Formats: sequence, structure tokens, C-alpha cells
Amino acid sequence: MANITVLGAGAWGTAFGQVLADAGNDVMMWAIEPDIVKAIQTEHRNPVRLPSVEKLPDSMTATGDRAEAVAHADVVVVAIAAQFARQALEEFNGLIPDEAVVVSLMKGIEQKTGKRMDQVVTEALDLPADRFVAISGPNLSKQIAAREPAAAVVGCTDIDVARRVAKLCTTDYFKTFITVDVIGLELCGSLKNVVALAVGMAHGAGFGENTAAMIETRGLTEIKDVGTGAGALPETFYGLAGVGDLIATCGSPLSRNYTFGYNLGKGMSVEEATKASNGVAEGVATASAVVALGERYHVPTPLAKAVTRLLDDGISFKQMIAEMFPADVTVE
Repeated sequence: MANITVLGAGAWGTAFGQVLADAGNDVMMWAIEPDIVKAIQTEHRNPVRLPSVEKLPDSMTATGDRAEAVAHADVVVVAIAAQFARQALEEFNGLIPDEAVVVSLMKGIEQKTGKRMDQVVTEALDLPADRFVAISGPNLSKQIAAREPAAAVVGCTDIDVARRVAKLCTTDYFKTFITVDVIGLELCGSLKNVVALAVGMAHGAGFGENTAAMIETRGLTEIKDVGTGAGALPETFYGLAGVGDLIATCGSPLSRNYTFGYNLGKGMSVEEATKASNGVAEGVATASAVVALGERYHVPTPLAKAVTRLLDDGISFKQMIAEMFPADVTVE
């Protein structure tokens, strides 16, 4: 159906590459790691990032050469860690074909600038808004790699472009919905990571589902308020990209943000949790960015502020909960 390049051969990038291949596309994976490139080329596997898949589709290949990767791409999918996206994408500026659509799978806020990934991508690539597409939803990579039923929302300011990309990644197990609310998709995907950190902390500290549900529901209200302040549609936060992603991310040990928070709740330091997780979870960088967004749009962000205090100042989980919820009775 199309020539599609995926930039970044991590677990999610590789799993989504498989979705695209299963949908009938030719998929070129680009990775900076030579061992991953070689494994995909020669074994049709990614044993480093997605060992659960024994064999990737034959229509998937890989390269480490930037120009070769995107030379014939109709669609370029970006699956790079959010905090490194700008630097990585600037290397592709001028290489991507003029008519190609760029799709972001990234969920995060750029810590240095407070910008969403749609802003980072369009700036780094000098890309018009109608050639940018965001995809977000309850998408745990290992489960999608196992071809378990799942769905996502595809967003673009041009609904016809969103529809075209959605068709390219629809299979019998992966379903898609479309929207023009790019801002909503971006903020749902990034801000829920902070809530997942807090829920993981609660479980790690030994608390149960009442505490988790309290954090999730108040967290949803907080990210919805920040999102609508930024111009997102409120209904986006109650759909797959909002509530759906929140449920998946807050309820599974497959979520890096949940697991990172769980380790913090058990008493690990940020440094120890980082080592245990082989990297920092995206929600760690996003927490302070949510606070900044709340200040910009004059929206209260007690959950994000409390999580930031735990991460930066080392307060206890019980103190975090005390700061997260008001002492006085309030209207919901």
C-alpha cells in the first residue's frame, strides 16, 4: 500500500512497524544501533528491543543510513525518545521527500522548551501542520507485538490525511479512529505518564485500588483541564487516547512509567529506579513541564506539583498525597 519508514527501532517502533507490515506496507526501520539493524536485516528479529517476537514480517527491513532510510518514503513514522527527538530529527531535515507525511508515536513534552511533540517535529523538519500526524492510545508495545486486539486514535489538522494514515495501519487486530484534535492527542499521551508514575508509587508503597482510583480520576481531571487550557477538545480526554491510555498505562507492569513509579514507591531513589528501568521514564521529565503548562494556562496542577516535589525534593509518598489533595472539602 505504501513505503513507510520508522525512525527508531525500540520496542514500540518495532511493534508498530510490524502493524504496518501486517497492513500490507513495505516497512524500512532506521536505527542508530548497528546490531539492531543487522538483526532485522538478516534474522527478521529485534532481539535487543523486542525479543518477544520470534520473526518479523518479511516486508520489514532496516538500515542505519539516514538518506537511504527516507529516500522513497511515502510516510515517515517517528518513534524516538521524546527528549532526544529534536536533535535526532534535525539530521533528517532536507532528506525527507516533500510530499511525505510525518507521523509521531512519541508521548512527551520537551523539557527544555515545554513544547509538544507536534511542535518539536514541525520545527525540526520545517514541516507544515497538515503533513504532521499524531497517533496515540492504549498501546503497550509487547501486547501489540503479540497481535492482541488494540486501537489508537490518528490525528491531523487535515482529516483526510488522518484517514489515509489510519487506513495504512489498520489490521484485523489493530483498529483506528480519526480526529483533528492534534493538541488533545499530544497532551493525552504525554500528561498521563505523570499520573501513571503516581499510581505506580501508590502500589509500590503498598496501597491498593482505592488509592489508585483516586489518583487516576483526579489526575484525569487535571490533565483534561491543562489540555483544554491549551486548546484541546475536552471529549478527547474521555476517549481512547485519554481514559483508554490512562487505564493501560496506570494498570500494567509493562508500562515503564508505572514500573518506575512502583520502584520509587518501594523506596528507591530516582537514580536507583533509573538503573532498574534501564533509563528514565518519560513522566519524570514531563511532571515539571505539566506544572509549567498549568502556570501558563492558569490551571491548578496539584498532582503534577506533588509528583515533582517527590522527584526533585525527595518528599515521601504520604507527603505527596497530602500535597496532592486539599485539606478542606471541595466541589468535584
